[in-house]
Amino acid sequence: MEQNKYLEYLAELYPTIEKASTEIINLQSIINLPKGTEHFLSDIHGEYEAFSHVLRNGSGAVRKKIDDVFGHTLGTAEKRSVATLIYYPREKLEQLRQSGEDMQNWYRVTLYRLIELCRVVSSKYTRSKVRKALPPDYAYVIEELITEKPELSDKEAYYEAIIQTILDIGRAEPFIIAMAELIQRLVVDHLHIIGDIFDRGPLPHQIMDCLMDYHSLDIQWGNHDVLWMGAAAGQQACIATVIRLCLRYGNLDILEDGYGINMLPLVTFTLETYVDDEARQFGIKTQQEKADISLALQQRMHKAISVIQFKIEGQLAGENPEFGMNGRCLLDQIDYETNQIRIDGKQYELLDGRFPTIDPAEPYALSEQEKNVMERLTRAFKNCEKLQKHVKFLLKKGSLYKVYNGNLLYHGCVPMNEDGSFMEVPVYGQTYHGKALYDVLEQYVRKAFFSMEEEEKERGRNILWFLWSAPGSPLYGRSKMATFERYLIAEKETHQEVKNAYYQLLEKKETAEKILKEFGLEGEEARIINGHVPVHQKEGESPVKCEGKLLIIDGGFSRAYHRETGIAGYTLIYNSYGMSLAAHEPFETTEIAIQEEKDIVSHQIAVNYSHKRQTVGDTDNGKQLLKKIGELKELIGAYRSGTIKERGN
Repeated sequence: MEQNKYLEYLAELYPTIEKASTEIINLQSIINLPKGTEHFLSDIHGEYEAFSHVLRNGSGAVRKKIDDVFGHTLGTAEKRSVATLIYYPREKLEQLRQSGEDMQNWYRVTLYRLIELCRVVSSKYTRSKVRKALPPDYAYVIEELITEKPELSDKEAYYEAIIQTILDIGRAEPFIIAMAELIQRLVVDHLHIIGDIFDRGPLPHQIMDCLMDYHSLDIQWGNHDVLWMGAAAGQQACIATVIRLCLRYGNLDILEDGYGINMLPLVTFTLETYVDDEARQFGIKTQQEKADISLALQQRMHKAISVIQFKIEGQLAGENPEFGMNGRCLLDQIDYETNQIRIDGKQYELLDGRFPTIDPAEPYALSEQEKNVMERLTRAFKNCEKLQKHVKFLLKKGSLYKVYNGNLLYHGCVPMNEDGSFMEVPVYGQTYHGKALYDVLEQYVRKAFFSMEEEEKERGRNILWFLWSAPGSPLYGRSKMATFERYLIAEKETHQEVKNAYYQLLEKKETAEKILKEFGLEGEEARIINGHVPVHQKEGESPVKCEGKLLIIDGGFSRAYHRETGIAGYTLIYNSYGMSLAAHEPFETTEIAIQEEKDIVSHQIAVNYSHKRQTVGDTDNGKQLLKKIGELKELIGAYRSGTIKERGN
């Protein structure tokens, strides 16, 4: 009965045998096309310029297409020049104009090269899909130039006439820009961002704007992303932490200029409360070499918001004991007379004992001034139109994990015990593990924004804080976040954040297979794509784990990690021929990339290559298309058997 109803519905869309048959032919042609290229990036951390460069070069995919098309007909320098033009067409054209180049001849040669390249990169798509990607102003002309016309007796003369017209009317440069951007667009079919767009770097808001304009993508939230989502939802521990991190890395401009969030309430409070405090333990990690008044004020603000954060976190840990964060309740372990703190039964001297807003009798209570500051900042975050737009996009395109074309994508870890079993994590009265843990946590994240019940909304907001820093969080995966200890205790033993057993089990193939099976994936081709973990290449560490079943792709965009890892990190390309990891050198500046025609892909590591080129039919989308073909064949059968009447005229 249900099947008949569905066939009746299909009959509305395809009212005749002819229309159903045409659709089957169309779908079958799509299924036989090569699989589109997927591009995987992770841990961008606000580094817009490096991110933009990797997005433009497709982690080497653009250069590979140039090599494929031009082979030995162009030298290395010429190929590098073509690549830089595709990445930065406007800037490269400006540079060439100033160099005294014979522009008319250069325009002609370049147009022919870009047209040939565009023909190749568009060949794996249907004409309909290419047409949708074409820039509106030049759609007709580009389609004419990249479409083979076997009916023409003199094709060269036809194309030459079009190109000459472009030159004669002075439209070569905008046309070259349009072609370069189209090539960028067609080289990568789908983008995966596996967490941590925010924090550390100065321009996460520009990265979000860029992603919102991208043609096809998904996002797996990282712990830094859920922190900002929590701040947007009005979760005060998240708000305090976001501000603290912006101050710590000298990025207050993100809040004030990027999002228009006014820091005046915190500035005023700091000037009144911490006026004589040098706040030496709360330094700013900035490129600024000499101390000035602004930097001194930011240090005091840094201390002021850190104390507020410690108080709010202590309250939350006490109210939610199942989060396993009672170890963050440290303010009541301080002897305010001796300036010492007791942690795990041991006494430590504090490096800073000035806490003018802490009442030893109620150490976690915010002062009236602190309450006022947080109320005003909470309103500012919740009413920030741009931040709310960005978070809405993260909710629309994002999730805690994704299964896509036989791969499992997530940021962080799947919490595990030392024996390899999945860790049971309590969430509001019930325990969960593996996939079920991810699913329930994501439900609560969405409740923080969409629930109609205030209690459930509040639970969701607190889960965002849990995901940021709790031991049971799959996005964090450490025993504690030792923020207090790193600021205020000299002894390194207190700074230790013990990683979840997952990270010790990564070298075992059975670990990956167990996780993949938990999420419904099995077979030799199934893999985990894992963000969050920097790969220490200088220590000989490989991004390929579990005998190739798990790939770590921390993009290493954050400059803070470069000394530690010895490399800027890895990204991943998955095309119709297989998977390859791209290793990156640190990105310097866009100016250097253009002037010196430098790229940052140092080498590629083949993960697997298929003897048979993969087609759309091998993808998740292909499986859906095959299912639809089967349903259309049933519809045709129903028409022919008389079960359903054709509806055409």
